[in-house]
Amino acid sequence: MTFEIALVSGSVLAVLSGVSIMNAWIEGRRSRNAAVVLAIAAGLLVWAAFLAPDGLQFSDIPRAFVTVIGLIVN
Repeated sequence: MTFEIALVSGSVLAVLSGVSIMNAWIEGRRSRNAAVVLAIAAGLLVWAAFLAPDGLQFSDIPRAFVTVIGLIVN
């Protein structure tokens, strides 16, 4: 797995779990599943940072999304 795939997967999972955590907080219930998904997302983002050849920069995020979309389309 390249760092782009790990970065995009971690970013998408982090956003989705954030929405789920906010929904659970508003409804006054616990969100264990979203917390687990958030931990997985954090692990993927840390792994992407270690896999990146020259470290991660903010400009790598949009480039990673374009690369992964290109991999899916082709």
